[in-house]
Amino acid sequence: MSDPSDPKGEHERLMNMALGRVPQRLRGAIDWLRVPSRRPARILAGFLLIVGGLLSFLPILGLWMLPLGLILLAEDVAPIRRVLDRVIIHISRRHPEWLAPPR
Repeated sequence: MSDPSDPKGEHERLMNMALGRVPQRLRGAIDWLRVPSRRPARILAGFLLIVGGLLSFLPILGLWMLPLGLILLAEDVAPIRRVLDRVIIHISRRHPEWLAPPR
C-alpha cells in the first residue's frame, strides 16, 4: 500500500485500479478529463454520465455510466471521493478479480 499520509496519492492509485478495465479508447477521454485544468468539462461529463446511468433502461445508455460519472465527480467533490475510495478498497478485498485488468 502507499503512504497513508498522502491521501491524494492513495486516491490516484485507487482510481487507476478502478479504471483498469476501461477500454483504451474510453480511457484516453477519461485521462483527458482528469487533468486538473479541465474541471468544468469533468463536472459536466460526470453529471451527464450519472444521468445516463440512471436512464439505463433506454437503448444505448447503460448502468456502466453511473460509476464512471461518480469517478469523474470524485476528482472535485471530497465526500464522493472518500466514499468511492472506501468502496474501491472494499471491492479490492472482497472481489479482486473485478478490478484486475482484462487479459
